Amino acid sequence: MAARFKVKRKGIGQMLRMPGMQAEMLRRAEVIKGVAIGLSPVDPNSPHPGHYKASWETDSTSRGGRRRDRAVGYVRNTSYYARWVEYGTEKVPAHHVLLRAAQIGGRNQ
Repeated sequence: MAARFKVKRKGIGQMLRMPGMQAEMLRRAEVIKGVAIGLSPVDPNSPHPGHYKASWETDSTSRGGRRRDRAVGYVRNTSYYARWVEYGTEKVPAHHVLLRAAQIGGRNQ
């Protein structure tokens, strides 16, 4: 006899917001943060060497995503020039630290 399974969208939504799911998203964000710290460039000639490297932080919420219906983890750099390090400028090449950290960290899960 074949097993029957009926999907309830409400139950899937509850599962995606569970505290365990939020904790797992935070754990994954911490892994990516660790890789990002390792990849972060440090300019010893700058006025604040290591500031970019020390500015990584993580967070998670149970109401994330486009529809605010699932647990998500965030990795961000709070230094004011983080976007220029990530995407580059006319004079400085892009380092893509967060992009590479997400690619590498995603494999190390």
